Amino acid sequence: MRYTSSLCILILLFFSACQTQEEDLRASLGVAEAMSSDTTGYLRADTIRPFDFPTDYGPHPGFKTEWWYYTGNLETQGGEHFGYQFTIFRFALTPPDTTLSARDSGWATNQLFMAHFALSDVDGEQFYAFERFSRGAAGLAGAQADPYRIWLEDWSVASEDTSFPMHIQAAQEEGAIDLTLNTSLPAVLQGERGLDQKGPEPGNASYYYSFPHLITEGTITVEGKTFAVQGLSWKDHEWSTSALGTEQIGWDWFSLQLSNGQSLMYYQLRRRDGMPSPFTSGVLVQPDGATRPLDADDVQLDVLDTWTSPRGGTYPARWQVRVQSADLNLTITPYLPDQELDVSVRYWEGAVRIEGTVAGTTVTGSGYVELTGYADGQRGTPGEILPASIP
Repeated sequence: MRYTSSLCILILLFFSACQTQEEDLRASLGVAEAMSSDTTGYLRADTIRPFDFPTDYGPHPGFKTEWWYYTGNLETQGGEHFGYQFTIFRFALTPPDTTLSARDSGWATNQLFMAHFALSDVDGEQFYAFERFSRGAAGLAGAQADPYRIWLEDWSVASEDTSFPMHIQAAQEEGAIDLTLNTSLPAVLQGERGLDQKGPEPGNASYYYSFPHLITEGTITVEGKTFAVQGLSWKDHEWSTSALGTEQIGWDWFSLQLSNGQSLMYYQLRRRDGMPSPFTSGVLVQPDGATRPLDADDVQLDVLDTWTSPRGGTYPARWQVRVQSADLNLTITPYLPDQELDVSVRYWEGAVRIEGTVAGTTVTGSGYVELTGYADGQRGTPGEILPASIP
């Protein structure tokens, strides 16, 4: 599961703004109004379904929200370390059976896209984060399965056909990535055979799969200097219609890749009373792709340190993760303290290093952690966070 209450608020605010974009993109919207956005007519993740690849690599426009998410930890031959995040979001503005408009325009669409791109230069102690918006029309942004391509302007992830290898390209003045990702392992279906329940209400769930062990090589450019890199990436793809439950304020999400070939995904949904939600979930993936599901009773997550953002808000900043049934004990530390994306809604998402033991054997590794709901209300009013225009 990805992107928590704060990002769900952003998405719903974005929906509401785009539905009236030709009248006033700067209209002030309250959070309560955004969170009550009508879901009538949209498809819901309410039953277990068979996954069909490569079709399910592509878009599912009948659902309200969808995202393709990639992160990775990469190094040069000399040991210089970089992390990256690349995420493209798709938002449906109207239900699938709604007639758009009688006007004859190549700009007319009910699909909007947003993308986040971030780089962590560990040795240079620099973090860069960027955001873009565009409509899914006139070739500006879109998603397709055959051939596989998800793009927003010149940021894209694509394949020559319908599967791996996949190629990610994104560039800004301060930094760029040009990476090839490959795997021989099948997708990991999260939750119950890919149906990942978020709360007790019917349809309050998503369809969700991951590729946790993507062999990666290519180049990273930072401040005009290009580095040849290799390492591991992680892919998540998730689509749904419902937001989180009202008692949930955010979550801590971990994607961890260990030196013994194991991978661990775990997200802890946080309730308003400070306790983990019973819908907290995860999975331990073996080197051969075999999986073991995890829930809140299987994982002990302890915060060892915190970091206070200069922009407001205090985040966890070091953790101990224990899975007793797997004899796993890990300490997780950010490569850089400040990996906070100061975009439409602020959240922390960054590269982390791992040290610990599995069955008494020392392991190391790297991964990514996402933290949301810690800086809510610090960014400004909802009207201020909306884009001035959709290109």
